[in-house]
Parts: sequence; structure tokens; C-alpha cells
Amino acid sequence: MTGHSAPRHFELAVVTNGEGQGVVAVDRRVDLGGTPAELTAEVLAKLDAVLPPIWSGANPIDIAGDADATRYAAALDVLLKDKANDGVLVMNVQTAVASPGEIAATVAQLATAHRKTVAKPVLSVWVGADEATAKIFSDAAIPNFATEADAVRGFMHLVHHGEASHALAAVPPSLPSEFVADVGAGRSVVRAALADGRRWLDPFEIERLFAAYQIPIAPTLAAADAEQAAAQAEIFLARGQSVAVKILSRDIVHKSDVGGVALNLPDTNAVRSAVAEILANARAKRPDARIDGVMIQPMITRWKARELILGIADDPTFGPVIVFGRGGTAVEVINDKALALPPLDLNLARDLIARTRVARRLAAYRDVPAVKQDEIPLVLVKLAQLAADIPEIRELDINPLLADHAGVLALDARVAVAPIERRFAGPGNSRFSVRPYPTEWQRELTLRNGRRIQVRPIRPEDEPVILEFLQHINADDLRLRFFGPMKVFTHAFIARLTQLDYARAMAFLAFDDAGELIGVVRIHSDSAYESGEYAILLRSDRKGQGLGWTLMQYLIEYARTEGLQRIAGQVLRENTAMLQMCRELGFVMSSDPTDPGVQIVTLALRS
Repeated sequence: MTGHSAPRHFELAVVTNGEGQGVVAVDRRVDLGGTPAELTAEVLAKLDAVLPPIWSGANPIDIAGDADATRYAAALDVLLKDKANDGVLVMNVQTAVASPGEIAATVAQLATAHRKTVAKPVLSVWVGADEATAKIFSDAAIPNFATEADAVRGFMHLVHHGEASHALAAVPPSLPSEFVADVGAGRSVVRAALADGRRWLDPFEIERLFAAYQIPIAPTLAAADAEQAAAQAEIFLARGQSVAVKILSRDIVHKSDVGGVALNLPDTNAVRSAVAEILANARAKRPDARIDGVMIQPMITRWKARELILGIADDPTFGPVIVFGRGGTAVEVINDKALALPPLDLNLARDLIARTRVARRLAAYRDVPAVKQDEIPLVLVKLAQLAADIPEIRELDINPLLADHAGVLALDARVAVAPIERRFAGPGNSRFSVRPYPTEWQRELTLRNGRRIQVRPIRPEDEPVILEFLQHINADDLRLRFFGPMKVFTHAFIARLTQLDYARAMAFLAFDDAGELIGVVRIHSDSAYESGEYAILLRSDRKGQGLGWTLMQYLIEYARTEGLQRIAGQVLRENTAMLQMCRELGFVMSSDPTDPGVQIVTLALRS
């Protein structure tokens, strides 16, 4: 399947000379989680014009048992040009009126011709095919399957590959667009707890941390004893709310385990009695714990709210992991959770939620309205950003998070912190398995001639931009960059240029004031994250303006910030302009011992 891109909409058109065979293929496609391609009125008209009146008039396209190579070619040509399908399965049952080998050769020739302009897979099933027929398809890079079920399963492999490639190409930004966090306030809360030698934040620190990231949480007041608790509770009782009282101790994480929780207290007498009992229980069951008193919270009554659990877990292999599932006191028993690696955007957060059983309960049912749209995904995005901004947070649980048509509210939360254990050099969160899109490296720069350019890190969706850019590079400049002639730029080649991990590899694109890409500079570090190899390419008609100098300086700044010790590159001796710029930037030159036509240039970033 080399040269084919994976299907995007996953709709398969089926052409056959046997009705039963076609129906089985379509049914198998439905069984595997899809729908057959719909034939538009325009496509139906085109097929009517080239097929006999007895054709099926629907997908599967049964072109009748007497179909010859010409009829197959006519139907296949229409379907390959039809944008409503994402692949074509061509099937043949041998008959006495048409040569299966001749039909196979015609299908192969047409599919090969279309491949130059249409990136659409063609699959085949030739019942009773001999070796010669199989070779026709093999030579044309068309997979030939023994049965229609195998062919549909092969198509689904392409579908899943496309889905995986799309997911891998989706890199959320390091700075979310949905909200603005007060990162400084959040970090100050965590640093104060670490300076105090504590592992767990107290409820009031959690309240301040959540406020910094706009995560709504029930208000909490503190009291040292029963009388003070009654006075504090009066604030909520006066509003007609009953109150909850919980033990306040940095050493007791699970309050209910020590009888440290009392709910639905209707008046101050009930509060006094409950506080006395809670303090006695905690001191009896945890004599080693430091007890600071109790917390008073209003009872939140949202009868139609769903109880959920959201949080950050610390995986020893993958680092921070975002958790979502059904919450409440029976969370361990129900065990309805899903995990995702940060960073997250709203789409990835929605996908995380959809992988749980409780996701179905978030929609409206009976007299229960649906949960307010995107409120839960937004909290997950905030938690992912929290994990990115403050890597000292090792564990965070919100249980329960109430969610209903009015919004979301955290009733209880716990947060564990610990000093950073760095996994790689550079700024940002050093514990993420997946680095976010580095929004902070989007800049406006000034060239030596005074012109302004916009520079940003490359994105996976920049493939068309890169392809257009390469059309403006002359053959000699391409040879100097890639050390050889470059005539064809395939999807696979450009994908390798655009899909980076933003950790070991980085590329910056430079755009002029008209929005045209005029230069690219990139760096790939070694496995020890000590040295980086650079490469630079400018539009041939934009050279001589100081663009290369500006981009190289920007790349050097990035490499220093990442903690690299040196930058190196290979430059052809005939590339005198590049060698002169490297000398001016302070690079040291040496001959490549394996190739006398190449100079190795090295810049030390640390003395």
C-alpha cells in the first residue's frame, strides 16, 4: 500500500459482478463498525451512463455477471473520482463470458493511473485467481485477498492506522486557549507546602490552588473546637443550608476511615455535638496524627447531578496521567475509569470521557437534563495544564465532582506534592511523556534590513505549507541542504519533517508579512541530550536578507534554553555562504574524516 494515504471518513465502495459477494462485503463492513459509502445523485447519474440498466443502483455496485474489463473500468473510474468514498473494493467471480485476468490487468492499470492524482486505496478479491492474476495485483501494489471478509478487515487496518496517525499528530498547545491560569499563585501554594516539609496540601491551600486554575470547589471554613465550629456554621445555616463537618488534619487523608465526617447538620447544636464526636474519634483512631480542628462546608444539594472522579496520577513509567471516571464512595468497587497522557485539549478530553461507561449518563435521560456542554472536558484540560505548570504535583483527586445542567462543582479534593524529579533537560514540565506544542516559542523577529517576520514551531498540519515552500527552492539549494538531488517530495517524506516530539526534535518556521513561508530551521538532539544537529533551508528568492542569520540566532537561543552543550552540523565545502555565516556566529570548523567534501561545524553553548 506504499503511496496510499489512510482513509479519512472510512467509507468503502464495493464493485462486483456477484450480488451475493457484494452484500457480504457490505455487511462485514457494518459489523466492523462502519457504513457503506453513499452514492450521491451525481455519482448515480454517472454510473447510469456507463453501466447497463440492470446494475444494482446502490452500494454494493453490482455490475452484473456478464461484466467485462471495459465495464469494470467504467465503474471504477467513476468511484475513484468520487470524493464521497475513501476506498474501493473491486471483486470478481469468474464466469465463462469474461477473462478474469484481462479484468485484473485493466483494474490494475486504471488504479495505477489514478494513484498519481487520487490518494485512495484500491483492494481486490478475485475468487479462484491463479498465480498470474495475483502477480498482476502484486506488481501494481494492490492487495489481493482470498475473501471479501479479509478484504474488509484489511481496509479496517488502514482505518485504524489513519485514526492512530491523526491522534499522534494532534499535539495540544502548552498554553490553552480556553482559560487563563494564574500560574504564579498556584506555584506559590505548592512551594509553601514543600518548604514546610509536607506531602499533602490542606483544604485551604487546595481552594487557593483551584481558584488559580478556575476549578470551582465548595467553600470551606476552619474551626479549632466545637464552639468556633458552631459560629462558623451559622454563616451557612443562615442561608437555609445544612452543613458538613470534617476532621482537619494533614496526617489523615481519608477522613471517613476514622469517623471524621458528619453530614446534613441542620443547626448549631447538631454541629457542636458532631464536632465533639469527630475530634474524639480521630484522636482515638489516629493518636499519632496532628489534628488542627475541623472544616465546615455547606451541604450542596444537586439532586440530578452525576458524581464523577477526576484527577492526576503519577505513573512510574509515563509520569503524570489524567484520570476520569465515575466517582462517589464506591469508586473502587465500580472501577469505571479511563486514563490519558497530558497535555489535553478539549477534543482529547472528550475522547477520554467517551471511553468510560459513565459517559452515557452525562446525556439527558427521563427527567434528568444533560450535563452542561464541555464543562467536564474543560476541567480535564485545566488539570492537564496544572500538571504541566506545576510538576511538583504528584497526585490529585477530585471526588466527587458534581456535574449537571448548571455546571460542575468539586465537593472534596486532595493534592499530594513532592520535589521535582527531572527526566530531561530544558524548560517546562520535565516529567511529561508527551511534550505539548511549545506556544511560548512563537515570536516576532526583526531582520537586519528592518523587516519583521513571524516565527513559530512547526505543526503536523503544516505539510501543505512545507510542500508549497519546497517548490520555491531551486535544485542547487536543495542539493546543498539534502546532500543530493531532490525531485519528488512524498507524503511520508514531508510527514517526517512536520511531525516532531518537541523534545528531541524541534523545527521553526519563518513567515513574511504576507503569510508566506520563507525559511525553516531545525535541530535534532542526541540521546544524551547534550548535542544537537542543526539544518536550515531558505526560500531561494529570499536569500541575502539576513534571514538565515536571524533564524540561526533564534535556534541557538532555543538550544541554550533547552540545556544543550553544543550545536553541530554538516556543511558541503562548496556551500561557502553557510560556512561564512557559521564562522561569524562562532562555529569551529573541522573536516569530516569520512567525506573530504564535507565540513563539520560546531558551536559550544557552554564554556
